[in-house]
Amino acid sequence: MKKHPDFSNLYVASHPLILHKLSQMRDENCGKAQFSTLLKEIALLMGYEVTRELPMTTKKIVTPMTAMDAPVLAGEEPVIVPILRAGMGMAEGLQELMPAARVGHIGLYRDEKTHEPVEYLVKLPDPKGKYFILVDPMLATGHSARYALDVMVKRGVDPDKIRFMALVAAPEGVKAVQASYPKVPIYVAALDEKLNDKAYIVPGLGDAGDRLFGTTG
Repeated sequence: MKKHPDFSNLYVASHPLILHKLSQMRDENCGKAQFSTLLKEIALLMGYEVTRELPMTTKKIVTPMTAMDAPVLAGEEPVIVPILRAGMGMAEGLQELMPAARVGHIGLYRDEKTHEPVEYLVKLPDPKGKYFILVDPMLATGHSARYALDVMVKRGVDPDKIRFMALVAAPEGVKAVQASYPKVPIYVAALDEKLNDKAYIVPGLGDAGDRLFGTTG
């Protein structure tokens, strides 16, 4: 991933497979099953970059040949926290990469008039000593991401141990999140052009939740 020159904590994917798969997802002819599969695959690929800086230590093990000090994570695998409901697809991809990871949930929906998030569920594990990866396919206005970060911090999660991962972002959303949480890295597959008058990302890929679950808005 490459650091974006206009945003201090934004990292944008450059891997050919991620970009190719995202283009397939954007296509309006991409069906529900393919959309779901591609979302998981992209999340798994992005997961390698998001977890690149996790702290490491060593552990004594014995191979079939000899004893050694083997590199291991210094602590548990990061907690995966999808913003419901669309974040579930990305969480499944990360779980394939980290099967032992705990999974929290933050349930929000967007008020269509105010475009502000409304909370309906929060379930998080004990945050002590843990890293967290917050996931949501779309970073549009940034209201939901910022609200979810507020929820996590209020429940004791250290902002320095949070990573936010999205599929597609608008500049407006990146600015909103970084204004409140400048130290939280944001990882995206693509930074798109803008928001339209209905606060949807352009060119975007439509409503990720509806396309993922086969529903309509």
